[in-house]
Amino acid sequence: MNLADLHTVLDTIVPFDERENMYLDRIRSLGMPDPFSRTCFDPGHVTASGFVLSPDRTSLLLVWHRKLGAWLQPGGHIESSDVDLIAAQRREIEEETGLTNLEWLGLFDVDIHQFPARGAEPAHEHFDVRSAFVAGTWDVAAGDGVDESKWFDLDQLPGSDPSLIRPVSKLRALGSG
Repeated sequence: MNLADLHTVLDTIVPFDERENMYLDRIRSLGMPDPFSRTCFDPGHVTASGFVLSPDRTSLLLVWHRKLGAWLQPGGHIESSDVDLIAAQRREIEEETGLTNLEWLGLFDVDIHQFPARGAEPAHEHFDVRSAFVAGTWDVAAGDGVDESKWFDLDQLPGSDPSLIRPVSKLRALGSG
């Protein structure tokens, strides 16, 4: 995966609002040689996450992220073995929730968020490219880096983080499909 591949992916995402349009512009302007390297901290690196709808599309799967102490969608760093962003998203979902039977609905969102300094790692930005999926089962289990995996009704999500709320607005439209 390279910068040209990233730009091709980004061109498929229709921004929901001006904020997301700004995120797309910022990610497109990344000029670093390897924007996927988890050791790139200035300004940060591209990550991959997945918003997983329940089999009946009424609930969203969130994980309690141990390092950040928050309910978030499954996701994380892109590995050199990942053939593309979707493969990275699927791998992260499986590692964090145990789910493998996923229907991919498409790339649908981007977000930029600050990741706090930890140990020798300085604070940096995550340029998160997101897909929507539908799970083939309700059965989940907490996995790598998470303390809990749990389904939440789309209308009763914990917290009010804009990086979660904005894409959920899009998911509600997908949920009826």
